[in-house]
Amino acid sequence: MTSGPPLLAWPLDELESLVASLGGRPFHARIAREQLVVQGVTDYASMTALPLALREALEDRVPLLAGTERARTRSRDGTQKLLLAFPAGKDRGTSEILVETVHLPALDKQGQRGATLCVSTQAGCPVGCPFCASGLNGLARNLEAHEIVEQYIRGRALGPLSRSVVMGIGEPLLNYENLKAALAIVQGEMGLGSRKLTVSTVGFPDRLHRVARDRPRFQLAISLHTADDDQRDELVPAMAGVPIEDILEAGEDWFRETGREVTYEIVLLGGVTDSQEHARHLARRLSGRRATVNLIPYNPTPGLPFERPSGPAVEAFRATLLEAGLVATVRWSRGGDDAAACGQLRLARTGA
Repeated sequence: MTSGPPLLAWPLDELESLVASLGGRPFHARIAREQLVVQGVTDYASMTALPLALREALEDRVPLLAGTERARTRSRDGTQKLLLAFPAGKDRGTSEILVETVHLPALDKQGQRGATLCVSTQAGCPVGCPFCASGLNGLARNLEAHEIVEQYIRGRALGPLSRSVVMGIGEPLLNYENLKAALAIVQGEMGLGSRKLTVSTVGFPDRLHRVARDRPRFQLAISLHTADDDQRDELVPAMAGVPIEDILEAGEDWFRETGREVTYEIVLLGGVTDSQEHARHLARRLSGRRATVNLIPYNPTPGLPFERPSGPAVEAFRATLLEAGLVATVRWSRGGDDAAACGQLRLARTGA
């Protein structure tokens, strides 16, 4: 039975040493890693470029993947959701933690997007937005870098990927070092380009300033949700007391440092944030800034007291932003019939 850390948890030099101790050559370690990450081979038996004795030894010592697929569901629009279980770690009172990963298929032949993978960075979420299912059970723990990469490996097995959004369960900036290490593999070894990868955050200003100095190779989306400070304190509890202006200034700093414009995400909650007053307030806040606004009509979640806005309300909101000279788009989420849409992912054994 396989024991020990999974292959991607090993630094390459240590993996090379282990392989050598098992009778292989250092380059065999690189072959095993390449076959897993680049080619998506997830069993040693299929790694025929490795000697049989080495494959058998590695099978006993180094699992290729850390997680287990607990459930897979498919929405009517073809969106697939994976429920993955990873070891919980010591002293957590449970044997495993659960995360969800969503594969959104390519649009039809007239569409402009290929398949997109939505990945998680934490098991649970500490931000506590009252309209989002992901934080209902709080935070279990950060995901390790190899657990984030594993989502890409499993997601790519569902079909070729052209884009990825780090918009699943969790707040990416609260697990940035692991995310950074994971994206280095996803971009450097799996070949996903920086323009094809977007990281979404609620926008902790101090963290944004630090990350901007890193000049990371991804697009940034800030989940603003409202232009009213008091209302944002209610909708994004973890950011209570942080002025929206500080977040917008951090977005400006991001643009200066990276040369990449920020996308501001607004979840439109029917009767709460979808009024023309809200639209005009947002337009004033963003006036003169280099940014795009992405409007996300709320995806209803059982047990949460919010409603999806009407189509006319969404279009009127967007029209007000356009009239103010802003770039604004609407993202009607897919996978809603299977609780796989934005805001519906949660820490649930059934994946529901």
